[in-house]
Amino acid sequence: MRLVAITGSIGTGKTTLAKIVRDLGYNVYDIDAWVRRLYYRKEFIVKIGKIFPEVIVKNKVNKRVLRNIVFNDNKELKKLEALIHPFLDKELKNIINKTSRTDYVNFIDVALLFEMGWDKYVDLIIVTDVPYEIQKNRVVKRDNVTVEHFEQINKVQMNSEKKKELADVVINTDNELNLLKLALIDIIDSI
Repeated sequence: MRLVAITGSIGTGKTTLAKIVRDLGYNVYDIDAWVRRLYYRKEFIVKIGKIFPEVIVKNKVNKRVLRNIVFNDNKELKKLEALIHPFLDKELKNIINKTSRTDYVNFIDVALLFEMGWDKYVDLIIVTDVPYEIQKNRVVKRDNVTVEHFEQINKVQMNSEKKKELADVVINTDNELNLLKLALIDIIDSI
């Protein structure tokens, strides 16, 4: 099995590339979806409540309140990551074990590839990139957030320039979809 990572900072086009790859018939594991599902697990909600009791409302996690806490205090962010990352590591290792004896190419769509140390598990790293102003405008419009909120999220992620240095391939997603598709086909054919 070959494992390809699609990564990049918030608003740089990871989801767009992942959709194109899916449309080409490849399996893409969406790590953000794994995290979203985690927030519905009762045992996870209990763990969150022990560390961040103020975010639990009617046995659910108020993610907006949690985001405000963790994006304003790096120590609090590390506490949250200590709950989430072991679960994600276990899920990824299960996928690697299940697919290791196949010739398939699988993809992971993961924002924090380098921050979680997952670059050691992949055969190829694709980093998405766009100019900062485009990135900011995409996030503000898509997520209906303020510029300040975007900047809080962006500052906790690894610098885009550093990600590009660590990439095998960098794709500027400020292009037409058909051009992005052709670029991805060329990359996949070279694997």
